[in-house]
Amino acid sequence: MFGNITIKDIRKELGNLFRQQRTAHKLSQQELGELLDMSKTTIHKLESGQNATLDTVLKVANHFDLLDKLLEGIKELQADTNIDPLY
Repeated sequence: MFGNITIKDIRKELGNLFRQQRTAHKLSQQELGELLDMSKTTIHKLESGQNATLDTVLKVANHFDLLDKLLEGIKELQADTNIDPLY
């Protein structure tokens, strides 16, 4: 099981995932920011696990076609931790 998962852990994992996708697509933070109409600083903060808006997370996830993967991860987390889906 997962034990205690913090929001900080989730932000860090999302940041790592997005960094991996960006580098796999051979994009700099600046290039990705320009593609998504965001600043390089916003991309850097997201990848560093700093606070990011839901809009930013969804925009980047959608760009890399990761929305289904994120939703599946949320469903697995709920099943493994018995979290109320309305929480």
